[in-house]
Amino acid sequence: MVLTVTLNPLLENRIEFENINWGKVCRGIKQEYKAGGKGLNVSRQLDYLSIKNVALIFLGGNNGKMLRKILIDENVDFASIPSKCETRAATIAIEKTQKRITSLFEPSSELTENEINEFKTKLIKMIQNCGIVVFSGSVPNKKAASIITYGIELAKELDKISILDTYGNHLQDCINAGPSVLHNNVDELEKSLQINLSSEIKKVKFLKELYEKGIKLAFITNGAKPTYASKFDFVYKIQSPKIDEIDSTGSGDAFIAGITYGLEKSLVFDQFVKVASALGSVNAARWDVCNAKLEDIENIVDSIKVTPIGKKVKLINDSPTHS
Repeated sequence: MVLTVTLNPLLENRIEFENINWGKVCRGIKQEYKAGGKGLNVSRQLDYLSIKNVALIFLGGNNGKMLRKILIDENVDFASIPSKCETRAATIAIEKTQKRITSLFEPSSELTENEINEFKTKLIKMIQNCGIVVFSGSVPNKKAASIITYGIELAKELDKISILDTYGNHLQDCINAGPSVLHNNVDELEKSLQINLSSEIKKVKFLKELYEKGIKLAFITNGAKPTYASKFDFVYKIQSPKIDEIDSTGSGDAFIAGITYGLEKSLVFDQFVKVASALGSVNAARWDVCNAKLEDIENIVDSIKVTPIGKKVKLINDSPTHS
């Protein structure tokens, strides 16, 4: 069982246009509401991979009610903690001709200390009943970031795998908590940690530093450019084939779902990083977010190259596992 944690879920109002003339009146050709937020994207993708999972989220106000209905309609298994503040929303403007998306986000909710404590209490029970817990996405306010560090430490106490995919000023504290697995893109790491990852040497050095903090698996993605990964103190460069990119939104979440899939299925490293990379690529070639099936990636997986950097190790099943 996998638990995904989304502290800042999103109600998406997705409107499609042939073209948008900014500053003018524009009329859409299609509109629909969708559930957003990185952890919910991971849950959706895991559902398409037939991996049993449950999402833990905050829901509040009318937006929260709408988001709840969408999740039920999508058959996403979830539990929620009520918040007094409205669940955040965003307008997603899709320009079909230019293959371009513009996202307009509302301000995040301000969670109270009582709501945060209630979430932590719920988290204790849910982590006990899962093998892997995924902390994904932004935090609505500074206090809410304590949920992630608390959850990582709790997962370690309970001998569970924790996967971290967040960004912002709280990222360093989350890294220091020592998750089992870390994923970020280059831009998130550079802005959140005030570091420079412009070269391969700098990326490799950073991955080595993560291992010294007890992070067993780490992944640095960078769009269509190569992904750099570490498994214990071994480092790899992962190159995916070129694709006709439409929208990369959620590709990192699809990647995380692939890593989670591999750990849940006890696949070897070389196998599940290819699955993860293929899922990210397929997602970027679609308008929809995190809805790829395994058969959708069959033609891509074998063309993904995993190259060791530095010392090499035999590909055996020594990835983090759970009972």
